[in-house]
Amino acid sequence: MKTQQTPCRMTSFLLFPVGTSLKICYIIFMEKITTNTLNFEDHFQLPSSKLYGILKKGLSKGGDFSEIFLEYRINHSINMEENIIKDTGESIAQGLGIRVICGEKTGYGFTNDLSFKKIKDTAITAGSLAAGSPPKNIPVPRSSPLNHNFYPVKRPLHNESWKEKIALVKRAYQKARNFHPQIKKVKVTLGHMTQYITVMNSEGLIRSEVRPLTSLRCVAIAEKNEKRQAGFSGGGGRVGREYFQNQLTPEDIAGEAAQEALLLLEGLNPPAGEMPVILGPGHSGVLIHEAVGHLLEADFNRKKTSIFWNKMDQKVGNEQVTIYDDPTLPHFRGSYNMDDEGTLPQKTLLIHQGKLTGWLQDKLSARLMNQPLTGHGRRQDYTCIPIPRMSNTYLGPGNYSPEDIIKSVSKGFYAQKFQGGQVEDSGKFTFSVNSGYLIENGRLTAPIKQATLIGSNIDILKKVEMVGNDLKFSYQTGTCGKEGQEIPVTDGCPTLKIARMTVGGRK
Repeated sequence: MKTQQTPCRMTSFLLFPVGTSLKICYIIFMEKITTNTLNFEDHFQLPSSKLYGILKKGLSKGGDFSEIFLEYRINHSINMEENIIKDTGESIAQGLGIRVICGEKTGYGFTNDLSFKKIKDTAITAGSLAAGSPPKNIPVPRSSPLNHNFYPVKRPLHNESWKEKIALVKRAYQKARNFHPQIKKVKVTLGHMTQYITVMNSEGLIRSEVRPLTSLRCVAIAEKNEKRQAGFSGGGGRVGREYFQNQLTPEDIAGEAAQEALLLLEGLNPPAGEMPVILGPGHSGVLIHEAVGHLLEADFNRKKTSIFWNKMDQKVGNEQVTIYDDPTLPHFRGSYNMDDEGTLPQKTLLIHQGKLTGWLQDKLSARLMNQPLTGHGRRQDYTCIPIPRMSNTYLGPGNYSPEDIIKSVSKGFYAQKFQGGQVEDSGKFTFSVNSGYLIENGRLTAPIKQATLIGSNIDILKKVEMVGNDLKFSYQTGTCGKEGQEIPVTDGCPTLKIARMTVGGRK
């Protein structure tokens, strides 16, 4: 086994070599992960009295609000391809970010040097960037413990030996590689992270939590008559070893990836033109996430760049359309016990029976829009400011069976799995569909590969004709990008019929 340090995204991260000291860290931290409690003074070695002084230092040039975000993060990864364990990675990052807000201005600084002098200098820099109002007295922060845990983990992967983790990867690899003679190449990746977070702010809050995150991904490549197609599958979430024993085994993941690759070998080129489109359950949630969810994040609406900014309480879709974002779903990849501003999360109703009812708020947008917090202030890591982000976004179930929805279409397209897409502020979108089927006389017939769906979000929401009763979620492997920050998310939807939609393909 070749062991290497995984390169970090920013040179300001601290990396420590694999060795005894790292194992000692595991023993200290993992004692608390199952109860999701964290005493930051033990782990960051920064007394609250000194950090209180830092909060005041950030406001010394004026400001409305100051905040400290502390993070300690451990990452592991294993990659297998070409019949060998190609590489493993192990890294640690720690640091803090200091934010000062004055009106609409935000000053932000971060450091991975946790000496008091460096932290004080960072606070002064952040405060200077947001200076403006007179300094004010702030309350002494007091610990506010969490009374819930949305992802209790019995056997965290950080407690497992490398041998046991590699065994999970090999099980998936062998299943996919031996699935069929036409499967020629396989790549399996296991990644897991444990993130320790504390938020302290000038409103008197101290709150901490521990977040596990795991994913097992498999890509299988099939070849036939000089044609090559790739299938993908994955699973995970804020889970431990038991997930891959009791819910989704490595063999399940690998088999699905191999099956999709083989199916695509027989796939036809997609039809072209406007036609009825059925979105399959689960994976089609990415369209809800991208085409609708992003434009319901509060910062876009506060700045009036979203098509929805002036449509609150107005009808924006068919009355069958109800959309939620819920960070409290147990063990989901996009869930959290507190957001990255220390706010308790809540299930948020965004669209109710076709009417726009809510936006996803962080502290800054909620303050400027005079709206209540929803617990959706998220950041990639301590080097980033929090911004409004989705968590687990989904279209609620309807009343139709998937069979009846398919039977209602005489000729159309069934979109099954997506590769990704692009969405403009105007709501216009383009999505790539990796696999799907023709619909002929109310039945799924020939497999289709690599189609494109084109439309506008409000137009499509109003063209929804039937919503299924089979709500499912996509793979627990999704990552969402916004303003250079990537965060874990999940999306979902039931079977969904769109009356007319443009499908890009070949006639």
